[in-house]
Amino acid sequence: MAAPIIRVGSTDKEVSKDLCQFVIDKATSSIQEKGLFTVGVSGGSLVKYLCNGLPSFTTDWTKWRIFFCDERHVSYDNSECTYSLYKSGLVDKVGMPPENIFPINPDLSVEDAAVDYEKKIRSVFPGTDIPRFDLLLLGMGPDGHTCSLFPGHQLLEEKTRLIAPISDSPKPPPSRVTMTYPIINNSSYAVFASCGEGKADIVQRVLEGKEDVLLPAARVQPTNGEVIWYLDKGAASKMKNI
Repeated sequence: MAAPIIRVGSTDKEVSKDLCQFVIDKATSSIQEKGLFTVGVSGGSLVKYLCNGLPSFTTDWTKWRIFFCDERHVSYDNSECTYSLYKSGLVDKVGMPPENIFPINPDLSVEDAAVDYEKKIRSVFPGTDIPRFDLLLLGMGPDGHTCSLFPGHQLLEEKTRLIAPISDSPKPPPSRVTMTYPIINNSSYAVFASCGEGKADIVQRVLEGKEDVLLPAARVQPTNGEVIWYLDKGAASKMKNI
């Protein structure tokens, strides 16, 4: 379990550029090795970074398979729907086959949507106990949450389900579907992007703090992979060891 790799850019634009270059590099190597690139994406600032940056690169989009590290249990036309942002901002923009991005089914109950989503993931990883994503792109909230895994929530201890429902999210909307640590920590690369001085305190706590109970983002520790943090100077400003 390697220590996190920390990469600091001057601005959020530089972070976005470096992050997108890393994603493309991993896509290229994965496609060369096995003919497929499996990636999990998240909402928040990552939507802007990826949708603004990735379309300018050249890659074989037909070989991409995009899933969601977590998703709000809302209809596709709801402004809170992360899938729709990537569908219009990336998939349609680059001409990716629409079947290469996998949304949750909001017509199901949140519990059934989670079960269904795990089946969708397993369909791309046949014959594996725990699917191994090439790359998971993660965000972090001001409370240290990642995906829809919140401090003190029982899902932090989930060991069986790879995808779990949550109906009591402390951040609205309350109902969501989220990856859990067994699949997160089986990824080849788990990559965070955090920018702005408003994230400085929580970034320092997650990366350098001596918490008795690890914050959710600090629990992202792939057993046979790497964690990389892309920060701008503002988000890194409280760190002592860089």
